Amino acid sequence: MSENFWNNKGNHPRGANVSVKEFLKHHYRHFNAASLIDAAEGYVKLLESGGKMFLTMGGAMSTAELGLSLAEMIRQGKVHAITCTGANLEEDVFNLVAHDFYERVPNYRDLTPDDEQKLLDRHMNRVTDTCIPEMEAMRRIEAVVLKEWMRADAAGERLFPHQFMYRILLSGELRGSYQIDPKNSWLLAAAERNLPMFVPGWEDSTLGNMYAGHCIAGDVKNVHTVRTGIEYMMELAEFYTKTTAETPLGFFQIAGGIAGDFPICVVPMLHQDLQREHVPLWAYFCQISDSTTSYGSYSGAVPNEKITWGKLGIDTPKYIIESDATIVAPLIFAWVLGW
Repeated sequence: MSENFWNNKGNHPRGANVSVKEFLKHHYRHFNAASLIDAAEGYVKLLESGGKMFLTMGGAMSTAELGLSLAEMIRQGKVHAITCTGANLEEDVFNLVAHDFYERVPNYRDLTPDDEQKLLDRHMNRVTDTCIPEMEAMRRIEAVVLKEWMRADAAGERLFPHQFMYRILLSGELRGSYQIDPKNSWLLAAAERNLPMFVPGWEDSTLGNMYAGHCIAGDVKNVHTVRTGIEYMMELAEFYTKTTAETPLGFFQIAGGIAGDFPICVVPMLHQDLQREHVPLWAYFCQISDSTTSYGSYSGAVPNEKITWGKLGIDTPKYIIESDATIVAPLIFAWVLGW
């Protein structure tokens, strides 16, 4: 390959068909860029050795349309389980059915309180530079999922939050409302594979708030119709124990918060609280985050701190990429997918 990767006209010397991987290998040589390469190579190495990858997703990755790359990762078997926030669970579906009604606000840093009030008056809920339309997204999905909550409630059935979403997506009820190519919905891809999923703290989400409201109003009689976070941890313990008895399991963390904190704790819980001393540690760890360790931020803790909590081992491959996950994650996925 020519050392002048791009010629003076901005073209690759071998033509226009340069892969993402080739571009990254040539340009991403130092600092966080080099960490990205190391983490991507470690990801591939784990999979090639027969290992599996557990992905955690915080932040607003669904509204950032991470499904454009994550859905294909799921379809190709590069992701084997997911923990996400309730917001990411629902916002992928909001985007699926209401994308044409979303509005981008590129000058969001300049908005005044009056500007924000005007967005509220129009029922446009802002996530950084993107406004989610309440009526077309949130209320449309509420109407569909409420029927499932009430049906399960009347039948004495109990499901996890993601199972309700899987059921709705696989039923085809929303198919006529799709406003993006469904191949770009990561949750639909997960539903089609019945991917193991864990959604701790689901009540801290729009649909979680709506569910509480419908329980208060009496539309749902049994608050336990939607299963709880403790039950999610019990399911995760079973999943982790069974999976790691057969193959190494890596941990790929996008952003911080409960999506990462909740699942990584399963190992010390199994070791210390259940006395299962022979359960393996996580076999790989990577976190994409711009948080720092200042003021005791757990989300910004360096991977070695997790050794002291019995989550990672001395020899566990560890990577931290201090950058924007909306930039970094798609590039790593492209590398893993061979794009």
